[in-house]
Amino acid sequence: MGSPDFAVPALRALVEAGHEVAAVYAQPPRPAGRGGRVQKGAVHAEAERLGLPVRTPASLRREPAAQEAFTALDLDAAVVAAYGLLLPAAVLAAPRRGCLNIHASLLPRWRGAAPIQAAILAGDRESGVTIMQMDEELDTGPMLLSEAVPLGPRATATWLHDQLAALGARLILRALAEAPIPVPQPAAGMTYAPKLTRESGRLDWARPAPALDRQVRALNPWPGTFATLGGETLKVLEAAPEPGSGAPGEVLDGALLVACGEGALRLLRVQRPGRAPMPAADMLRGRVVPQGTRLT
Repeated sequence: MGSPDFAVPALRALVEAGHEVAAVYAQPPRPAGRGGRVQKGAVHAEAERLGLPVRTPASLRREPAAQEAFTALDLDAAVVAAYGLLLPAAVLAAPRRGCLNIHASLLPRWRGAAPIQAAILAGDRESGVTIMQMDEELDTGPMLLSEAVPLGPRATATWLHDQLAALGARLILRALAEAPIPVPQPAAGMTYAPKLTRESGRLDWARPAPALDRQVRALNPWPGTFATLGGETLKVLEAAPEPGSGAPGEVLDGALLVACGEGALRLLRVQRPGRAPMPAADMLRGRVVPQGTRLT
């Protein structure tokens, strides 16, 4: 049970290890891209490539027939990775070994929808994967296995996503093979990673430069970080903190060093509306941004 790219390595690992995958559950195809063409999700497409049956109910909580069809599969276990639908009690209880979730954090830190981004935003020194026995609450079930991944000072969400997706695939095979004893999550250390919105990516130049650097690294490619320059939205795809001082949002030199509440942020890779992503130096060849210009 999964939908986006994060869940694909686990699906492949289950098949390659010889597990009998009775069905693959994914969110229904939805319009995507500029043309709004209806597209299948990554797990849906990979399951079809592997010749596996795919089911795409719009809801499991409100569709008794979908719950009955799931129970009829007579499963030993359900593997869940970024599925995106809430599982009702009847579904959670149907597999003999329950529903095992691949969660992209070291629980109980960063329960919730965006644990990968939250770890980078917070400046955590490590992230990881927890294999958890699901219950009806959000990411509160007992833990089966976990493994940490160190976070370097330039870690990005894209890099961490790929690391944790591969790690989750390895850990779920161990959990199925070893059947570890579930351990309740500790009460201390719980944090919550809320769902991201487009507005989460707006850069507030009054904040310290290291915090904005983490925001850029955490929120690209989605929802993306951005600021307003000369009335147009400028996407900031890559940046780095540097020494500097000035009014928040003030351009301090001819190479897009922008003053922050503390320090300054060098914009390294950007994207203007309707243009392809490019190094900031390339943008400046076609558009002069004088020292003293303000970004908001």
